[in-house]
Amino acid sequence: MSRSVIARVAVIALGVATAATLTACGSSKNASGKPSIVASTNVWGSVAAAVAGSDAEVTSIISSPTDDPHSYQTTPLDAAKIHDADLVVYNGGNYDGFAEKATDGRGKPTIDAFALRPATSAKDENEHVWYDVKTVAAVATKIAAELSALDKAHAQAYTDRAIQFDSKLKNISAITDQIATDHPKAAVLQTEPIAHYLLLAADADDRTPHPFEEAIEQGTDPAPADLAAVRDLLNGKQVRALVYNIQTEDKTTQNVAATAKAAGIPVVNVTETLPEGTDYLGWQTANAKALAAALN
Repeated sequence: MSRSVIARVAVIALGVATAATLTACGSSKNASGKPSIVASTNVWGSVAAAVAGSDAEVTSIISSPTDDPHSYQTTPLDAAKIHDADLVVYNGGNYDGFAEKATDGRGKPTIDAFALRPATSAKDENEHVWYDVKTVAAVATKIAAELSALDKAHAQAYTDRAIQFDSKLKNISAITDQIATDHPKAAVLQTEPIAHYLLLAADADDRTPHPFEEAIEQGTDPAPADLAAVRDLLNGKQVRALVYNIQTEDKTTQNVAATAKAAGIPVVNVTETLPEGTDYLGWQTANAKALAAALN
């Protein structure tokens, strides 16, 4: 999936050169009169859009479920968009390194979601912070603050929308709090550590062997002993649900899912990018409800 370092540097250099040319001709903000926001993925694009409303324009670099943010390489057009944007929002934590590299030398507001993790979340080193509603709330607040500085005429509107967004995030927390109350320390298994913060909020006990999920996340074959341990957990009904990343499935994970279904273990499908036809709030609410239904 990864390209050579030389190719990566060449793409970024070409992108920056293109960005400089486009900047000289005028940015998208000048054309629309609205602040421009570029997000690394449509997940953060959806969060930004909830705060921006109709007062700012949001573009996401990655929207397709077939694009892997870990290995994605910016095109010259991507680099130009990031360079010219009034505000860039990316995940950080070595998840979407393409965006972090492309922001070097921008000299404009940039938000690193991973860096905004609350102290309680920062104790758990996991880069998939969009599953942590506390971090998402902090990002929404930061977006509102940055947009308010860029566009003072709509400052109150940005602030109000961020507050409204945060209140709706609490509905997701209410679901995970109820799971924690009804099913404390419920044993679960994951094919990858995608939903780490969702499980943490639900007080679930993730029993996935770390080497197994690390191998799957890196696109390598897990050790036979680790795969056997996963199968034993499922066949022995030692877990109550399997959290399954459908975006990066392969023969190994498909086999694990089949083992779970054969054992009568519910499978909770999750994704890394926003499914088509929904927004962040609808997506994460559905994820929390799916976990609750599996454990019930």
